[in-house]
Amino acid sequence: MILRKSYIDAITPFIDTPLVKILSGVRFCGKSTIFDILEDELKKRGINENNILHKSYTSMDLGTGYDYVQMHKDIKSSIKGKGRCYLLLDELQKIDGWEKVVNSLLESKELSVDIYVTGSNSKLMPSEISTYLSGRYVQIPVYTLSFTEYAMFKKGKNMPSKDLMTEYIKFGGFPIIAERDYSQENAYQIVDGIYSSIIRNDIAKRHKITNQELFDRVMRFIIDNVGKTFSANSITKFLKNEHRAISVETVYNYLLWLQEAFVIYKCNRYDLHGKAVLSTQEKYYLSDIAFRYALSTYDSKMMAAMLENIVFLELKRRGYTVNVGKYETKEIDFIAEKRGEKIYVQVCRNLPEDESGRNKEIGTLQKIKDHYHKYVVTYDELSIGNDNGIQIMHITDFLTKKDW
Repeated sequence: MILRKSYIDAITPFIDTPLVKILSGVRFCGKSTIFDILEDELKKRGINENNILHKSYTSMDLGTGYDYVQMHKDIKSSIKGKGRCYLLLDELQKIDGWEKVVNSLLESKELSVDIYVTGSNSKLMPSEISTYLSGRYVQIPVYTLSFTEYAMFKKGKNMPSKDLMTEYIKFGGFPIIAERDYSQENAYQIVDGIYSSIIRNDIAKRHKITNQELFDRVMRFIIDNVGKTFSANSITKFLKNEHRAISVETVYNYLLWLQEAFVIYKCNRYDLHGKAVLSTQEKYYLSDIAFRYALSTYDSKMMAAMLENIVFLELKRRGYTVNVGKYETKEIDFIAEKRGEKIYVQVCRNLPEDESGRNKEIGTLQKIKDHYHKYVVTYDELSIGNDNGIQIMHITDFLTKKDW
C-alpha cells in the first residue's frame, strides 16, 4: 500500500475535532485506500482497533431496504459502550438520509465519535453538504495520482523520469492502473468501465437521462475541447450542425452533472484588468486524462491539451484556486492563487525557437508587472532555463518541485 502522505497530512489537523471530515472525488481515485492509511495512523496514535469502525456502504454490502434508520442502528450497536470511537464511513452517499445519521451521532450525549466519510457524487459536494451539516464539516478533495505518487507506484521499475512521464501521460493516474503493468488496451478498458459505472450509477440513474447517445456526444465534445474555452451555447450550435437537437438548458445540466460526479472540473476565466471572474467561455478539464483515451483513442496530437490538464490537476491538488487568465486580448493558461499568493503558468508541448512563436508563450507573461512567480511549463527539455525572470521548466520538474 502506497502512502499518499499529502492526504494524511491534510486530515491529521482535524483528528478529534467536532467536524465531519469529508473526502470526495471521482470513483476509484483512492479514497478507500486513504481510509486504510488513516486507520493505520489512528492505531499508531494508540487508538484501539476495536474503537475504529471502518464501514463500506457499497451496493453489494447493503441488503434490500437498507436505509439510514438501519444504518443508525448498526453504528450505535457497533460502538455502544466502547468509549470514544472513530467512524470511517466509505461511499456514504449511497444511503439516502445519511446526513441525519451523522447529525444524530454528532449531537449524541451518550456517544463520543470522530467521523470521517467518503463519497463520489453531488451529495458530498459543498453545495449540498452545507445544507446537511450546517458548517460542521471540512472537505478534503481527493484526486487521482499525482506524478510524484505515480512514480512511487512504479518505483520498482527504475525508469528514467522522462520515460515515466511519458507513461503517466499515456495511462493517467487511476491507482488501479498504476499498481500493475497493464497493456495500453487493457488499461483503457478498465478506465472505460470506471466511466461507465459513474455514468450509470451517479448520473443516468439519478437524473433519469433518456437520450444516452446525446449525453455521450456532449461528453465527447468536452474531451475534444479540453484546454479550449467554450460555452453551453457552443455545444448546442455544434450539435445542431450535426443534426442533433439539444437545448442550452439541457447542456448546462449535463455539464453540472458531470461536475457533480467529479468527471470534469470547470475553470473560470479571470480578467486581470477588470479584476473579476468572467461568466462566459469557461474551460473544462478531466478529473483524469485517461478518460480522454478510454473514450476516444490515444493521440499524440492531444499532448498539449493533456499536459495542460495535468498541470491544472496538480494546481488543484496543492490547494490553489485556479482560473484561466485574460490579459487584454491574450490568454494565460492558469492564474493560481492560494493564501494571497499567485503564480502564473503557461503550458506548451514545445517552446518555439522562432521569436514570434516564443513570444506567444512568454510575451503575455512579460507584460504582467507584479512580483509573483511566472512559469512556462513544457515537454521540451531543450528550452528549460530563465527568460527575463520567467522560469521555463520541463513538466517533470514542475510537477515534482516542492514549492513554486
